Amino acid sequence: MNPTWRKRSACTGIDSDVFYPSSEDDADAEEAKAICAVCPVQTMCLEHALSLREREGIWGGTTERERRRILRQRRKTA
Repeated sequence: MNPTWRKRSACTGIDSDVFYPSSEDDADAEEAKAICAVCPVQTMCLEHALSLREREGIWGGTTERERRRILRQRRKTA
């Protein structure tokens, strides 16, 4: 995957702490998810996180728990 998509991300220049909340509570992730919701490269970011099995942080508007669920669903439909 070409990492140049990151240059077009809505999170560029935002404090990374926003994307690494202290807990997996969805309420803690709302600020990051709101940024991701308007991001032009959200899908690429999510696919990047899924391919690397990112375990921490908000990627493509998803928490780690949500990414695990996506991967399980994909395995079931494959």
